[in-house]
Amino acid sequence: MSEINKERFMSDIKTVLADAEDLLKQAAATTGERASELRETAISRLKVAREKAADAQVVVIERGKKAARATDDYVHEHPWTSIGIAAGIGMVIGMLINRK
Repeated sequence: MSEINKERFMSDIKTVLADAEDLLKQAAATTGERASELRETAISRLKVAREKAADAQVVVIERGKKAARATDDYVHEHPWTSIGIAAGIGMVIGMLINRK
């Protein structure tokens, strides 16, 4: 997801959750038929938020799989380079850990 899409997605989720929270508070304060309507509206908005989150999860999982495949392909094509990079990263981490 691009940065703009992430921000818009988070904004949409926050708006939907705030609306649902508002509706549930109103439903708690009212009684009868109106309370039932407010609860149903809140529940439907929460379902929409859940669906949007599930859609975003699918996109993130797919991108993660593509990145893993690309990394796997690179390691198989360049094994010695990969070993050198891993050793270098390990050495840097070791130096950082031992630094006091």
